Amino acid sequence: MTISVDISAAPKAIAIFIFTLTLVIWQPRGLGIGFSAVGGALLALATGVVSWKDIPEVWQIVWNATFTLVALIVISLILDEAGFFRWLALHVAQWGKGRGKLLYPLVILLGAVVTALFTNDGTALILNPIVMEMLLVLGFGFQATLAFVMATGFIADATSLPLTVSNLVNIICADYFHISFGEYALVMVPVNFVATAASLGVLWLYFHRSIPSRYSVAELASPASVIRDRLVFRCSFAVLGLLLCGYFLAEPLGVPVCLIAGLGALVLLVLAGRWLQPKSKAVIPIRKILREAPWQVVVFSLGMYLVVTGLRNAGLTAILSHSLARLSDWGFSVTAIGTGFIATLLSGVMNNLPTVLINAIAIQDAADLDPHIRQAMVYANAIGCDVGAKITPTGSLSTLLWLHVLDRKGLHISWGQYLSISIILTLPVLFVTLLSLVLWLPLARA
Repeated sequence: MTISVDISAAPKAIAIFIFTLTLVIWQPRGLGIGFSAVGGALLALATGVVSWKDIPEVWQIVWNATFTLVALIVISLILDEAGFFRWLALHVAQWGKGRGKLLYPLVILLGAVVTALFTNDGTALILNPIVMEMLLVLGFGFQATLAFVMATGFIADATSLPLTVSNLVNIICADYFHISFGEYALVMVPVNFVATAASLGVLWLYFHRSIPSRYSVAELASPASVIRDRLVFRCSFAVLGLLLCGYFLAEPLGVPVCLIAGLGALVLLVLAGRWLQPKSKAVIPIRKILREAPWQVVVFSLGMYLVVTGLRNAGLTAILSHSLARLSDWGFSVTAIGTGFIATLLSGVMNNLPTVLINAIAIQDAADLDPHIRQAMVYANAIGCDVGAKITPTGSLSTLLWLHVLDRKGLHISWGQYLSISIILTLPVLFVTLLSLVLWLPLARA
């Protein structure tokens, strides 16, 4: 296989990518990720690394994923204001029956469910602060609190595999390779069960000594008392059920996932704002929710992926394509596991959002691949960018959001402290999850 690299463009493309990624991760003086990515894209356009004709091509890849994420975060924010997540957390605390060793796995499973339906970013932004509030009420010390918040932070990415809507990475991967919602779920739901079980196992082994044996259920408020908007709360179960059905039914009809998620967000906005009941006073601050929606993700997606396209235009993704093609010579199992670890390494260094597209381009361009091996690479890429991204603080946007939330709540986790824990947790979960893909994918195809 011949690798074509434009030597003159490569240094510019790499420099622009590193500059943009640095701004996105560090956010100097609160600079939004959207402004950073757009700045990088404009620089790429000005230097000729990308051209204007690349914009519609990139937009075609990212628009569905981007607007789906915005809609799901709006849904999450409305339900949070309605008291839905606090109600769930308090029920979980009651199910623990005062036994800390039971509460811990229940909180992890709650995080997995919230992640599956509301994205990993929703878990980092919404569930984690609620868990911290609950621990504060229960009087848990620092070590116990660390055990729980590390669990909710880890599970946000490690169990974000099952549905395309569970992670922005999944939507981009599925859209790029034209994988339907149902086809993706058929492969990844069983794999996600394994990822959840493995996560439970490693988190328990690492933190079980820090978990209090008992806690007082009497200290907790009643779940019903935290419901702020009963209309939205009552309707939320029907809306979520219809959303899930809509995801499976819409794509065969050619309806994009973002339209289904957007309709769900619109219904909840109508209910929360009492738009059909002008004489009723709204409880939920709609303007605040619309302000807090991640609108910058729209321009971030377009800008960041234009910068990544510059790497492709310079021929740099061809090097990765060549490496993946050589890896495929080792057979199905080694290829799947190796691709997942390559995605993990790249995500840890440069974040999973650019990584998933760089790898997708490389997998698509890799020549003479067996279709089954290419399919394994596609799913392994998603696993590496979901689970493996947890290996460093900069690996995923949800980890950066999670660390920011913890800082605001007064719990600072240094990068050294994070890395000393994350490497031990991530690598075994990643390996077991990739191994489950190797075992399940041939059966899912049958």
